Amino acid sequence: MHVRSYPINEIPSFSKLLIQYLAGDSSLQSLYGHEPKLASFAAQIDEKKSCSQSNRNVLVEVLRAQYQAIGEVSNIATLADEKTFTVTTGHQLNLFTGPLYVIYKLVSTINLARKLKETHPDYHFVPVYWMATEDHDWDEINHFHWYGKKYQWNTDQKGAVGRFSLTEFGDFLSQLPDSVELFEKAYREGKTLAQAVQMYVHALFGADGLLCLDADDARLKQEFVPVMKADLFGHTHQALVDEKNTLLESLGHKAQIHAREINLFYMTEGARDRIEKKGDQFHVLNQSHTWNEAALREEVMNHPERFSPNVVLRPLYQECILPNLAYIGGPAEVVYWLQLKGIFDAHSVPFPILLPRNFGLVMTGAQQARIEKLSIEIQDLFADEYSMRQKFVAQHSPHTLDFAKEREHLSPIFEEMIQKAKAVDVTLEASAKAEQHRWEKGISKLEKKIKKAEERNQAIGVQQLLNLKAALFPAGHWQERHENFLSFYLSHPSFIEDLKATFDPLLFHMYVMQLD
Repeated sequence: MHVRSYPINEIPSFSKLLIQYLAGDSSLQSLYGHEPKLASFAAQIDEKKSCSQSNRNVLVEVLRAQYQAIGEVSNIATLADEKTFTVTTGHQLNLFTGPLYVIYKLVSTINLARKLKETHPDYHFVPVYWMATEDHDWDEINHFHWYGKKYQWNTDQKGAVGRFSLTEFGDFLSQLPDSVELFEKAYREGKTLAQAVQMYVHALFGADGLLCLDADDARLKQEFVPVMKADLFGHTHQALVDEKNTLLESLGHKAQIHAREINLFYMTEGARDRIEKKGDQFHVLNQSHTWNEAALREEVMNHPERFSPNVVLRPLYQECILPNLAYIGGPAEVVYWLQLKGIFDAHSVPFPILLPRNFGLVMTGAQQARIEKLSIEIQDLFADEYSMRQKFVAQHSPHTLDFAKEREHLSPIFEEMIQKAKAVDVTLEASAKAEQHRWEKGISKLEKKIKKAEERNQAIGVQQLLNLKAALFPAGHWQERHENFLSFYLSHPSFIEDLKATFDPLLFHMYVMQLD
């Protein structure tokens, strides 16, 4: 695989906040703990040594139970050792892994664990995939794209997706164009969607030491009870998140998530709905459950598994039950984690080092040849279509397509005309300025006509450019956010191994990978 990489600050579409965070902007320092650098991990290890032995033992117990259908996995036992730490990524339970970037997340996490072992040989590092089994946004994950076609599993099941039964999944498998053994086995032997995902992820990455964790477990939730009580009865988290959001907004950034008075769902079979408080009563939206404070306290203690954290508390839950050092997420995830530092501090939980996953674009040799023939840069393809076309036409035209110089000459002439009119009659100033505006508008219209005419002159090149963009950005989306990894894995069985050899989890670049 031939690889080139480009710093993400050269790629359009990455947020200013993410770029500033990775650059160590001092204005953001109160939003995170240690910087996203290899040198930061020594201090992070020292902080996370606070993870209790009892928490480790519970984690091992839960993982062993969840891996019974797979068998003994050596990495599970090592988690009981105080010198073992995790690095974690998380994602929803997309069908057949979903978009390509899920694979990128997992490979980035595995590679980070390897790099940390090389740097800190006295410790052991376990890559973890936090399966979002409690998520209930089924429409977001009930499909995947393969060979340019969308495949969707329709089911009437509701609630936490990890609990969905797979008894009817065979009909969906029969609709697919090819049979892939590792997925066939996982979906036919797994009883739930969570089990199937664990099975196929283990088939793909188990040899790399990756562990899949389903945190929908009463034993793990019991450790989170103090935080759940603080949220339900103290309503302490909304103000803490709002404080960070205010800071972000004062710096010109937009908050991605907002906390509620209560940041927990109540989860039963087939349902996961928000808990709200009205007066002195707590109730569940769309359900009949109602409690006073005493009854709800008893419910939390006796059935913690029925309470599910929302996006505000889920990261804290993760860090409460794992001896975790770093979280690897997508660009949007990293940004919203920056809004949560306040609640970590309130509960004295170390804030993990935040790292964006690796980013990639896969292309063929023919597509690379087309890029060279068109004399464009990879970065140009990430711009919106209009901007990309405009830049291409301007670069390849023998003509000057704007009136920038002419505007420079006209500006003082117009100003002189306005002053002359004003000197005769001050009321003529508005008329003179209106005339200037009319001329400027006419010049802009002419400029657009010239650019459109030149685009027609370059119609062949422009169409080749658009065809290339459509091939590498299917349906107008980034390739990694649309295509499934099978589009490359089946024809290139070494694809995942090549990714492991290519990605550097601490190099924040866009990797452009040529397969042939």
